[in-house]
Amino acid sequence: MTSKKTIALFGAGTGLGASLAHRFGSAGYRVALVARRAAPLEERVAALAVAGIEAVAFPADLTDLDGIPALVRSVKDRLGAIDVAVFAPAPSDASFVPAVDLDASTLQSMANIFTFAPVEVSHAVLPGMLARGDGAIVIVGGLTAVVTRPGMSGVGPLMAATRNYVLTLNAEVASRGVYAGMVNIGAVIDRSTGLRAMTASGAALDPNLPVIDPDTIAEEIQTLVARRDRVESILPPLPQS
Repeated sequence: MTSKKTIALFGAGTGLGASLAHRFGSAGYRVALVARRAAPLEERVAALAVAGIEAVAFPADLTDLDGIPALVRSVKDRLGAIDVAVFAPAPSDASFVPAVDLDASTLQSMANIFTFAPVEVSHAVLPGMLARGDGAIVIVGGLTAVVTRPGMSGVGPLMAATRNYVLTLNAEVASRGVYAGMVNIGAVIDRSTGLRAMTASGAALDPNLPVIDPDTIAEEIQTLVARRDRVESILPPLPQS
């Protein structure tokens, strides 16, 4: 095994996942791509290979919490220690719910992917990072984890819980060489599955809905991992009051 570092992308889609793979891969990282469907992952592995980037596909359902420790072990066995872990799945079946309509059952149906899975992934990669005294974990969430919006509950409370966990985790492990950070996105990610789903019927995108280039998010994540001077980022930045 060479001295190259490894980044594991949990939720490696065509938008942010692709941008992160190219950015970190071009910087010399091996790339572990984790998502549910094997065929698209293998296509991305082949495309990255053309660009000279070493990547390996790890098909897995991140809502299967019991399978996450074994998934992390398989990444380590194949690519070595995980130096950077980014959790950024974007489930197509998740949607916001007005708070007046939200019940425990609805919240529970989304809890695995938005709260329990990022905690379990972090828990699985942390021992190795702490033992080495180096590593970074970045969780990508949405703006409603920070800013409440009428009619947009459900996902928000779950991501808010994850945000609380990440900020607390960083306070505990920063002095031991490990970084934990949160990136909150208040826009639709360009080239993503979510954007394609929104426009699949031919309907025009709401002009008031911002669209962000995933390369911008990937650059911000790389900056956070390198500098470790901020625990949280909001993109696009909120207007100054």
